[in-house]
Amino acid sequence: MTALRESDPALAATPDLAVARTLLAAWEAPNAEQSAVRDRMVAFIDAHPDDAHRRSCVPGHLTASALVVEDGGRRALLCEHRKLGLWLQVGGHCDGDANLAACALREAREETGIAGLEIDPVPIDVDVHVIPAHGRDPEHLHLDTRFLIRAPAGAAPVCSAESLSLAWFDRRGVEALETDGSVRRLFAHLRPD
Repeated sequence: MTALRESDPALAATPDLAVARTLLAAWEAPNAEQSAVRDRMVAFIDAHPDDAHRRSCVPGHLTASALVVEDGGRRALLCEHRKLGLWLQVGGHCDGDANLAACALREAREETGIAGLEIDPVPIDVDVHVIPAHGRDPEHLHLDTRFLIRAPAGAAPVCSAESLSLAWFDRRGVEALETDGSVRRLFAHLRPD
């Protein structure tokens, strides 16, 4: 892994959706299912060339998230999401930044309070999922690009306002959680127990 830290120039914010499109189009998906999701995301960017990375894109928008792993790589940090009531990886909206790795790293730092995080800028997973209507927000899609982030040894996460709690889980532990298959799929990237 070529790990990048927040200060790395490769993680500079950019509004240019060509950056997100290039990253996704070049990504070598591990299987046909992931390839189809990637192609759907690229087509979405092509259909929304000005705002696919903004919440104002009503049908849906790009998001970026990360599986934050502890130093040994056997456990990952999940948050109990306040709005959805599920255990999920950290991440969120791009809010106009088309540098998906930068978005994932920013969201991970904001949601965990952990300094010194390092990200592998090559995605490990992609997922398109429906977000139910909430308040003034109608039902819409999140087109999520997922990355692997390493936390420094001894990292102590601090829960943000977006989560009810944060906890470290290994592969066995995630099976008992209220979550979805895409989160369980991410745990294949952990080292075995």
